[in-house]
Amino acid sequence: MATTLTVELPGEPAATGYERSCEEASPGSDHGRAIRDVLDRIGDKWSLLVVGTLRRERLRFTELQRHIPGISQRMLTLTLRQLERDGLITRTVHAEVPPRVEYELTPLGGTLIQLAMALADWAIENHPRIEDSRAAYDAAHQR
Repeated sequence: MATTLTVELPGEPAATGYERSCEEASPGSDHGRAIRDVLDRIGDKWSLLVVGTLRRERLRFTELQRHIPGISQRMLTLTLRQLERDGLITRTVHAEVPPRVEYELTPLGGTLIQLAMALADWAIENHPRIEDSRAAYDAAHQR
């Protein structure tokens, strides 16, 4: 297997792990698959909101739903199931009548908090400019 030498030029940012993997890629390989796979999960409409909501404490289903405006019961159920499957949250069923179910972040899920909050802060800070840009684009491209 050939080794690729990466040279960092002064004033240029260091290559990311993804960029380095592309430099070392053999023909036909797809090093972006992992990125696409993970972003499909955490980049959907609800997953980061669920992760962010669970950042401080474990919550029951109804508490989670109350903290995430606009999410339907079905969508919350599907999102929780996928996050549990990916190992980002745990679901604990307590043997009580009626049964009590709680959700909390796993250590792996906790590693997303800083990234999720940074993205959320960016979205809140830049949303007005994005809306202005959309309005200007729509006005310029009306038929």
